[in-house]
Amino acid sequence: MANEELRPIVVKRIKKVAGGHHGGAWKIAYADFVTAMMAFFLLMWLLGSTAKGNLQGIAEYFQTPLKVAMAGGEGSGDSSSVIKGGGKDLSIRDGQTKKGEIEAVKKTYNLQAAEAALARADAERLKGLKEKIEAAIESNPTLKQFKKQLLLDITTEGLRIQIVDEKNRPMFASAKADLQPYTKVILHEIGLALNDVPNRISLSGHTDAAPYGSGELGYSNWELSADRANASRRELIYGGMDETKVLRIVGLSSSVLFDKEDPLNPINRRISIIVMNKKAELSASQDGGEVDLAKSTEQTLEVKK
Repeated sequence: MANEELRPIVVKRIKKVAGGHHGGAWKIAYADFVTAMMAFFLLMWLLGSTAKGNLQGIAEYFQTPLKVAMAGGEGSGDSSSVIKGGGKDLSIRDGQTKKGEIEAVKKTYNLQAAEAALARADAERLKGLKEKIEAAIESNPTLKQFKKQLLLDITTEGLRIQIVDEKNRPMFASAKADLQPYTKVILHEIGLALNDVPNRISLSGHTDAAPYGSGELGYSNWELSADRANASRRELIYGGMDETKVLRIVGLSSSVLFDKEDPLNPINRRISIIVMNKKAELSASQDGGEVDLAKSTEQTLEVKK
């Protein structure tokens, strides 16, 4: 009885596991496998649908990631801005211009067509100026009485405005460069109208063939014609014309007569104002040197872009 009382009591506890070694852990592993396969197939689909150009951009990014981070843009080829993202500011982003394998459209210019277009625009502008001056002459009573002394025409150099003498109504004092009061009024009106166009002007003075009193060795018709042209320039500016519009002032004496049949005709004494077209302006600005008009047209196009 004593031995039976000392015998230890053993309690067996059986732990029951649902499903034994086939528990639910495999479900987690299977879910991870399915997720990985889905991601793999999505990656393969994206790679298959992405153009070659974009793949190169992605490859460049992973090859030189710091370049994109520091220079900005969405790829290493886009470094037009120092702001991250390639934009002009933090709220605007400019991506790469090349999309896949689509080649960038190259702009080409037909210089001859551009030259012709510029010439047509120039001619239209000068034609409009001619009409405006003619309208001003008709509407201004002071100018209208001198209508016969104002000759306007279009030449190869541009719009030519000639103010000529009449027998009893000269523009200048005899043998001097002093303007008559009515000549000043004419030049004031013309000067204001010339500001409406960007074209620059050329001024030339002309005399008749009558020799100057002191002869060719002293003050002659050459000096007189140049002084009259310069006096006209001062009056145009005084009337409101921008002084930077004057490109050339010349005195031609009687070398270019208006009336070649009668060298002493008062109409040969005149002031010629030429509102120059682009071609004449380029030639005059280079002192008559050779002008590469195609190159000049190309430079004009680059400024308008």
